[in-house]
Amino acid sequence: MASGALLEFLLRIGDNTLILGHRVSEWCGHAPALEEDIALANTALDLIGQTRLWLGLAGEVEGKGRSADDLAYLRDGYDFRNILLVERPNGDFGKTLMRQFLFDAWHSLLLKALKGSSDTRIAEIAEKAFKEVCYHLDRSRDLVIRLGDGTAESHRRMQAALADLWPFTGEMFMSDALDAELVEAGVIPAPESLKVGWNEIVAEALAEATLKTPADGYMHKGGRRGVHTEHLGFILTEMQFLQRAYPDATW
Repeated sequence: MASGALLEFLLRIGDNTLILGHRVSEWCGHAPALEEDIALANTALDLIGQTRLWLGLAGEVEGKGRSADDLAYLRDGYDFRNILLVERPNGDFGKTLMRQFLFDAWHSLLLKALKGSSDTRIAEIAEKAFKEVCYHLDRSRDLVIRLGDGTAESHRRMQAALADLWPFTGEMFMSDALDAELVEAGVIPAPESLKVGWNEIVAEALAEATLKTPADGYMHKGGRRGVHTEHLGFILTEMQFLQRAYPDATW
């Protein structure tokens, strides 16, 4: 197995948690209730903590002396590998929760599989992250159900959020030659193998939420790989401002 394939996977999973963590952190001080403000902040912290582990390992595999901070703050938009779902705008509270739920359902299945990875370092990170993501999924699922099966207005908003985000879900299950290399080596599960479990989790929750499932998701081949969007550009402008303005600053 070439180190390039492993590095690519680590960047993909690390960028997912980094970008979603930053997106969720935008709610700090703005959530509709204090309890939700704290819960969202904790979710963001969990995701950023996972990012440090994934991107830290990516820096080791790359072997160029770059740290997790370097990979997070000193790469340009075209170098990011996250799926487009995680960079979608927060919208209202319901849309943020729907985005979180759709991601959590996939993320939990991926981490569960990665706990059995042939790469012990990946397995160890997955073991730690899985416990946190199980909580994320329990919480996002519960709130999607409560809002979907709540008032007429909350139901309308959740259905609209689902319709808006669903087209981006197909990307989670797409694979390429690098994925195939890692699957053959027993490092990662085949991305498409997670689809059945994800469908079951999502379909059950949406049924309880009285929400209608849209048509199958879709996404262009390759996802983030070489595709820059205005949403990511805005996120990086905020996230990387301090490092760009004051290079190598310490305190």
